[in-house]
Amino acid sequence: MNYTRKLTIALAGAASIVLAASACSSEGGKQETAAGGADTPELTIAMITHEVPGDSFWDKVRAGAEAAAEKSNVTLEYSSDPEATKQATLIQTAIDKKVDGIAVTLAKPEALKGAIKKANEAGIPVVGLNAGLDHWEELGLTEYFGTDESVAGEAFGERLNEVGAEKTLCVIHEQGHVALETRCSSLAKTFDGDSETLYVDGASMPDVKSSITSKLQEDKDVDYVATLGAPYAMGALDAVDNAGSDAKVATFDTDKNLIGAIQDGLVEWAVDQQPYLQGYLAVDGLWLYNVNGNVSGGGKAVLTGPSFIDKSNIDDIKVFAEKGTR
Repeated sequence: MNYTRKLTIALAGAASIVLAASACSSEGGKQETAAGGADTPELTIAMITHEVPGDSFWDKVRAGAEAAAEKSNVTLEYSSDPEATKQATLIQTAIDKKVDGIAVTLAKPEALKGAIKKANEAGIPVVGLNAGLDHWEELGLTEYFGTDESVAGEAFGERLNEVGAEKTLCVIHEQGHVALETRCSSLAKTFDGDSETLYVDGASMPDVKSSITSKLQEDKDVDYVATLGAPYAMGALDAVDNAGSDAKVATFDTDKNLIGAIQDGLVEWAVDQQPYLQGYLAVDGLWLYNVNGNVSGGGKAVLTGPSFIDKSNIDDIKVFAEKGTR
């Protein structure tokens, strides 16, 4: 099965969700109830992520969450920490505040198990987003919104085959992050060439650049660098230049700068998981659960990706990237 077919299957179940979300969105602060409309209860929802400071990916997640909150009379309390133990503490803080719902990322699910159990015992609904596709059900979450990292990684590997790549360097910017590890392992599963993983400190862009530069200087056979986030792709471009390498760069995830790099032919492609949509649906899902007992997905994860962005569709994406939502 080729990657286009896999992506079609993965996204089919999410199509109606995407349309529903776009139809309900609005801008501005907390909205007054429209004349003749139903009263909207006031809710407080906590969103707790493993955001690494400086990673533009999370700006889009938060923007989507804020948009959903604004149209539904929700007070959104967003907090983050890349350290799992501190993320667990933030969950406990939300429990102590008796919030109406918690949305959480599960980059390191084992470390969050105890805090999530306490939220469940307190009767607070918890949904997952972005990371934790293979763990959200066992941790007792109500819903999950995100991409299928296995499908994404496998499709990436197949695309490398199509362009004739022979050796790929897969750059992981947060060691132990289950979703990032899955991307690289799944890429290696379908890629016919050699794949090597390089761990870098994603909190330090100088370290990212120097680590990739050193590796490319050491191994001249690397002809593709696969990064797992848009800022790291931009850093990889500098590293390729610094190393005097001919390697090309492709990536997972996007931001405004990355979109421009694809348009200019500097980055080959990006795999998009729609982070804005993840944030939006997580908040909207908790709102619907609180006010009407709704649960999306029928016991399955609600998929927001993956899909490819390249020169063939970049113009369709650019307008949204400039608004900071793609």
